[in-house]
Amino acid sequence: MAKLRVGILFGGRSGEHEVSLLSAASVLNAIDQTKYEVVPIGITKDGRWLTAEHAEKLLKGEKHAGEGARATQTPLRAGDPEATPGAAVLAAGESVVVPPEPARREAGLAPFQTDANLRRAADRAINVDVIFPVLHGTFGEDGTIQGLLELADIAYVGAGVLGSSAGMDKDVMKSLFRAARLPIVKHVTVLRSRFDRDPKKVRKLVESKLKYPVFVKPANLGSSVGISKAHDGKELGPAIAEAAKFDRKIVIEEGVGGKKHKAREIECAVLGNDDPKASLAGEIVPCKEFYDYDAKYLSEGSEAVIPAKITKAEMKTVQRLAIAAFQAVDCTGLGRVDFLMDPKSRKIFVNEINTMPGFTAISMYPKMWVASGVPYPELIDRLIQLGIERHEDKKRNQYSR
Repeated sequence: MAKLRVGILFGGRSGEHEVSLLSAASVLNAIDQTKYEVVPIGITKDGRWLTAEHAEKLLKGEKHAGEGARATQTPLRAGDPEATPGAAVLAAGESVVVPPEPARREAGLAPFQTDANLRRAADRAINVDVIFPVLHGTFGEDGTIQGLLELADIAYVGAGVLGSSAGMDKDVMKSLFRAARLPIVKHVTVLRSRFDRDPKKVRKLVESKLKYPVFVKPANLGSSVGISKAHDGKELGPAIAEAAKFDRKIVIEEGVGGKKHKAREIECAVLGNDDPKASLAGEIVPCKEFYDYDAKYLSEGSEAVIPAKITKAEMKTVQRLAIAAFQAVDCTGLGRVDFLMDPKSRKIFVNEINTMPGFTAISMYPKMWVASGVPYPELIDRLIQLGIERHEDKKRNQYSR
């Protein structure tokens, strides 16, 4: 019997490019290659697509042929993404480029043929049975790549166009959570253009609605990129300016616990399509004031506690809310739902959902499932099957009378 052909898509144009490399390297290392024929597909930071041969070399930390005397470099490692040589090689993108063009010949991605000396487009198509888009953030987790795969009529792992885009936009996400009557923190959304025109007016608006400290976030990004904690009015303006570098919408949230207490950060993994299940919840104890990008990837000392040290009733509440949040944004496949708990009142708030969470073997999403009895390789199997099941179910739809 022929192996299922799985494309592992990684890299991308977002600020989480290096995190994607780490996730993809872990998936490639753990996937059952006796069951699957694996096709690595890389995307450079400037959006160029790499052939499988070069993409695999990049994840192994190898140089391209003819790049110089040294044949290999240090492998990817967590904690130093920007300095990782493999990431720098991918950014350089010195390889055959394969920009995709949706084609309805048959399921798959066919490249543009821009050079008469290249082989026929049909011969160079990325023909796979299913794509695992291990892409985090903008242009990978926001519905854009999902739309491309829908046009190409190919199965893929994770949320669809709507679930991905709603899960990425924190403003829209919170609106859906509110409509589903989920407990969320007080927040204000402002546009970058409004802040540029009248920063004082924006500050007054925020201070009329929220109490300090507040967390300032780009609406569309992940891995805590661009997020700041503002303790007072002096810090608010620079925090908004920082977030505005990354998105036109800025979400400002009131800090749970107020000035005296720091919120507990609880996470729960969800797996499934129409009948999703929740894992045991975990807790992040950050080494810094909150779990920002540095605390996640650069600094040492942040601690993951799985299962979280909460009561059985609180665990059930978190699991119930995680599934409800997953369904509120029409998510499928996988999602990690993040919560904030007031350490004094122990009230639990749904903070956000991540539709393609960090997926290294030591990331919270896989670790919570391992603690719940699902090993990492089996988790990859289940996700691939869920992607195929979703694609088969969608084939039942009619698009004309």
